[in-house]
This record gives sequence, C-alpha cells and structure tokens, in this order.
Amino acid sequence: GDDFDHRLYCWVIEQAKLPPLSIGDHRKLLLACKHAKEQLSHNPLARVHETLVDGTVVNVGVSQAQFFEITQNLINKTLLAVKKALRDAGLKADEVKGVVMVGGATRMPHVQRAVGELFGTKPLNNLNPDQVVALGAAMQADLLAGNQSKDDEWLLLDVIPLSLGIETMGGLVEKIIPRNTPIPVARAQDFTTFKDGQTALAIQVVQGERELAQDCRSLGKFELRGIPPMAAGAARIRVTFQVDADGLLSVSAMEQGSGVQASIDIKPSYGLTDAEITRMLQDGFASAKVDLLSRSLREEQVNAQRLLDAVQTALDSDRQLLNAQEQALVDQEMATLKKILEEESDSAVLRKAVDHAAKATDDFAQKRMNSSIQKALAGKNVAEI
Repeated sequence: GDDFDHRLYCWVIEQAKLPPLSIGDHRKLLLACKHAKEQLSHNPLARVHETLVDGTVVNVGVSQAQFFEITQNLINKTLLAVKKALRDAGLKADEVKGVVMVGGATRMPHVQRAVGELFGTKPLNNLNPDQVVALGAAMQADLLAGNQSKDDEWLLLDVIPLSLGIETMGGLVEKIIPRNTPIPVARAQDFTTFKDGQTALAIQVVQGERELAQDCRSLGKFELRGIPPMAAGAARIRVTFQVDADGLLSVSAMEQGSGVQASIDIKPSYGLTDAEITRMLQDGFASAKVDLLSRSLREEQVNAQRLLDAVQTALDSDRQLLNAQEQALVDQEMATLKKILEEESDSAVLRKAVDHAAKATDDFAQKRMNSSIQKALAGKNVAEI
C-alpha cells in the first residue's frame, strides 16, 4: 500500500510542479495522497487537497483511470511475485481453488481485477483484508492448543525460506534441500573424494540461492575424518540433511564403506530477519545469469584440475609404459591445459581444452588398463579365471 501512496504522491508533485518539500510538507501531502487512494477504491474521482507550510495550496484531481495507469507497474511487479510463488509450489494458476485477499491494498479495484484475470476466478472478499492474517494466526494457535474437532482437519506447514546445501570443489554450492520445501524434511545425496588417498573431508553447510559458496551464508563447518585411503572418486560419502518441525537442521556425513561418520546441528533461521531473507532471495534472482556463468566456469576449472591431477598420478606410477615421444606429447598437452586453466575465463574454451587433453591421453589410459589386466592374469590358467 505504501508503494501506491508514494507513486500517487510523485504524480501529484509532477502535476502541481512543486519544488522539493520539507519533511513536514512531505508527510502532510503523502497522507493526503493516501486518503485519495482510499477514496478511489469506491469513487471514480478523488482530489488531493492540502495547504503547505508556506501557504501554497495543492489541489489536484485524479481519476480511477489515471490512478490505475500510474500504478500499473506496481501491479505487474506484484503479479510477478505471485507467478514465482506458483512456480516454486509447482502449481498452475487454474489449479488454485480460491484466492483470499490480504491487506488493505487489496481493496483497490484494479488489484482485484488483475488477480481475478491471473487465476481465472473472482478473489474471495468475504473476509476483512485487514484482519484475515490475525484470524488465520488465531486459528493456528487454537489448533496448536489441541482444540481440533474431527470435522475440522487442516494442517499449516512451515517451509524452508532459503535453500540449504554444502560447498563442493571449486567453491560451488550443491543444494540439498531447495527453498520452499515443507518441513519436517530429510534429504540425502552422495559425494566423493577429489584426490587419491584423501582421508578427510571438510563440509561447509551454506544457505542461500547463489551458485557460489562465497555469495551464500555459511551456517557451519565440520570434518569427516578416517576415510580409508583410496583412488579419487572411489569413496562414497552420503551427506544427509534433516530439518525438524522446529526448524533445527542436522547434517551428517558417512563414508558408506567404512561407516565413519560426523555430524553438526544448526538453527538455519537464527539471526536472519525477514528483510534479510527477502534481500538474499532478490540477490539470487538478480544474479541468476551471472551466477550460472560463474558456476559453468568453476565446474570446468574443477574438471581441468581433476584431469591434471589424474594424469600426473598416472605418470608417476606408469611413465615407463610410454616411449620418449609419447611422454613428450602428454607432458606438452598437460602444460597447455595448465596454462589455459590459469589464464582462461571462458568456460567453453576451457571445456574444449579439457576434451582435447583427455583425448590426447586416451592411448596412455589404454596402455595402463592393458598393463593392469596382464598383471592380474599373470600366472593364472583359464580354469582359474
């Protein structure tokens, strides 16, 4: 409602060609605009009439049509938020059975008309929009107190306001529980190690809608130790997120082969105001395109580093499988990839470089596989195999 007041206020300033106003005049004129807005909900014409401190009389008439026109952008912004809410809920507008209007601003005819057009049904106006939230809160309080009849079965579910996940290699965020998921909820996802012989894993729990961990809110960090040494990517580490009805988050990690595990308990919403949650959501929407580009680049950087590490490990153990010319070719390809990794900021270029380097080492990989098979079969006959 305040946005509509301010938009009408700015329009009146333009129509009356007023100079910058004092704080007192600003408040008086803004209040007069608010009264005019309320009149336009029931009358085709209203007048903003106010006398300023210096004696200037402001007397500007405004029609419903004019008011609807100058505030249409506010209606569009509101409908955009409604469409995002529908998308998050996985619903189509025609699947909503009824729309309850909440807040005094919903008395404006063009607000009701826009909502009706979006949902294809007339909004429900049988409740006082100024009291409907308080009525709903009272009903929920009554339900929580245990006053529920058999014929009055309904449930109000809280949801997670911001996505929860962990930081992965390259500073990326892997979302485990997306925002707007009803609670209580439990979700699990499998991860693995990045380096050969890795025996510990640092897990940072983050909250937010951005793609990079540095842009999200860190909720806590813990370490999973005692992972059996094995090749990179061989370990299977299950990370489980559980949020109870009170909003308490428990995060656990377990290496499924050995059973070693670690965990942490967090209150995700602690210290966050509604305004901060809204800001984090808006930042996520506004930065979506840039974040996707950044994520794509980070993913290719991780892939490039993984290939460099894997090839170096292979060379350290099986370099003798290559002749001098083949070794020189692999070394040159790895040096080129390393240089591109350090200098390139285009994910497409880096992806091509990784693919090219991977193909250049295919023969080496084949020779290592053949060598491993020969060692495994050495001294065995057909019957033993």
